[in-house]
Amino acid sequence: MGDRWHVEVDRSLCIGSGMCVNHAPDAFRLDTARQSRPLAEDRDAAEQILTAAEGCPVEAITLTLAESGEVVFPPEE
Repeated sequence: MGDRWHVEVDRSLCIGSGMCVNHAPDAFRLDTARQSRPLAEDRDAAEQILTAAEGCPVEAITLTLAESGEVVFPPEE
């Protein structure tokens, strides 16, 4: 993909389903409160991270281009 993404998890939305960890274990962890945290906020774009964001049942994961801030996911309506 070649881009760098800024990865954020809205902890007020996160329900701790663990889907993100299942899809991208190198990018997300659940903390002791069972809420998701990105292991690094800025990282190389990867299909697994996009799949994790798409698989989040409450769309708590936001991906933006690190340089421009353009939204990658969720799609803007």
